Amino acid sequence: MAALNSSLIKNKKAVAGVISVFTVLFVVALIVFKPWLLFIDKHVDDEIPAAVAAHATMAPAQPTESEAMTPPKAESRQGQFISHEHETSGTATLIVDTDGKKKLVLTDLATSNGPDVHVWLSKAPVIPGKSGWFVAKDHEHFDVAPIKGNVGNQVYVLPDDVNFDEWTSIVLWCDDFNVSFGAAELS
Repeated sequence: MAALNSSLIKNKKAVAGVISVFTVLFVVALIVFKPWLLFIDKHVDDEIPAAVAAHATMAPAQPTESEAMTPPKAESRQGQFISHEHETSGTATLIVDTDGKKKLVLTDLATSNGPDVHVWLSKAPVIPGKSGWFVAKDHEHFDVAPIKGNVGNQVYVLPDDVNFDEWTSIVLWCDDFNVSFGAAELS
């Protein structure tokens, strides 16, 4: 009888130990992966600079003869987001605003929320589908800032020394999972 009780006590301790380990692993997984973020949208509605708003709403006019002869200034570059790891849409625009500040403007952004997502200026090509998920990590990039939200309009002020012509894309990069949520090729 004593041996049976001793065996039961050992089994209870083993079960309690296993439950404790799984509980700790579960809590760590929640902290690292933050799965609830997939179900929570963070809306941002920064004021869009007039230069971007006008560019988005105006139909292109025929250039005058003098405009046709003048090469365009590299003061604005734009691209449409494509999806990578998560459905992503919207427009990324690099501009020099009327106040002289260089800005990255994300309009009508829609992507998944996630842990530690950053906005990058990147020299990586934008490749559609799964093939493009990890491309940006192997190319030079400038980490603009953590993303403000996953839905809406966002404006990021860039350093004065950022040269728009050096960067080929905008990438929404998740540092925790080392993957692109989406990217926009600039033209």
